[in-house]
Amino acid sequence: MRIVKLFVLVAAVVLITGYVLFRLIAPSVVDRKMNTITLAPPYKVSAAASDLYSDLDFVADLHCDALLWDRDLTDKHSYGHVDFPRMQEANVALQAFTIVTKTPKNMNFEANGSDTDNITLLSLAQGRPVFSLLKRALAQSDYLYSLARESNGQFRVITCSADLTKFIDDREHDKSLSAGFLGIEGAHVLEGELANVDNLFEAGVRMIGPVHFFDNELGGSAHGVKKGGLTVFGQQALKRMEELGIIIDLSHAAPALIDDILAMASRPLIVSHTGVKGTCDNVRNLSDEHLKKIAKGGGLVGIAMFEQAVCGSGARATAEAIKYTAGLIGVEHVALGSDFDGAVKTHFDVTGLPLIVDELIDLGMSKEDIALVMGGNIKQFLLKNLPVE
Repeated sequence: MRIVKLFVLVAAVVLITGYVLFRLIAPSVVDRKMNTITLAPPYKVSAAASDLYSDLDFVADLHCDALLWDRDLTDKHSYGHVDFPRMQEANVALQAFTIVTKTPKNMNFEANGSDTDNITLLSLAQGRPVFSLLKRALAQSDYLYSLARESNGQFRVITCSADLTKFIDDREHDKSLSAGFLGIEGAHVLEGELANVDNLFEAGVRMIGPVHFFDNELGGSAHGVKKGGLTVFGQQALKRMEELGIIIDLSHAAPALIDDILAMASRPLIVSHTGVKGTCDNVRNLSDEHLKKIAKGGGLVGIAMFEQAVCGSGARATAEAIKYTAGLIGVEHVALGSDFDGAVKTHFDVTGLPLIVDELIDLGMSKEDIALVMGGNIKQFLLKNLPVE
């Protein structure tokens, strides 16, 4: 009997030790492996680009998945794409922090089912909720708020236009301040319950993309199997989002879903991170027709910074997509939408944003237009479309 008890005790110690090591090591290993860059810092740009970038009063980006990785964003890291110190170094005023709750195994651009999930094991390794997608989202939301508290006032979470106005005023006196707002990548997080739109709003979420890499209860993904339009539940959910003032993000939506949302939307739409078919033709990217309709409704298109979105591995490819889109729909509808920390190899980390400015100057874009693309358009869009208070 003593031998049995001893065996059980040893087995328990081994299991606990193994899980502790798993918790301590696995998340950062996966983070380092998944979030890589083509060009490593430090980044060098022309004197003209350096001067212009330094003069920008509001640099902003519409898409970053850093909350998925349980990385302490209050510390500067040598891996991944974004943390608060690197945002400060890059003069970034505002970053959208988008929440990922589920991705399919063997994820691809063409066709993914919803029957597998990469995030379950990652959540287990991080000690986060495993079985509920909603709870996974709420945990990431809570994490950003906890990081804001730990930042000693250097970072804040924006939930309304009043918050943003105060932040803009405060930042005029202290350029080291930075902020973020919360989005959701894929409304499967609602778990089929309309009331969860309100729960996410209460948790601070202000932007929701109906789909991610697979079809769900709301409609079809560009990377799904059926790639269909908006469902009845999708119509109900989007209506409630608009009532609350949640911004709808068309990223990853199938063309049929984009058409249906454009037909029913009463507020301007965002595409937080995308490429465009005019410079990179694939199933993920937006057609000229959709770009024009999004702009006609007052929308904003964030151009991504990774090869599959822009058909190039450097800042030039993203700059060319920006220039093309601005020429087609007007520069006031174009912004940055990096996809930092989105399990992709981006052109650079957040401190490399001046490289975009350098390329846009070379492409002949004016200083005024560059300022709009680098953050001015995001500032104005959010001031107009976030809840008032």
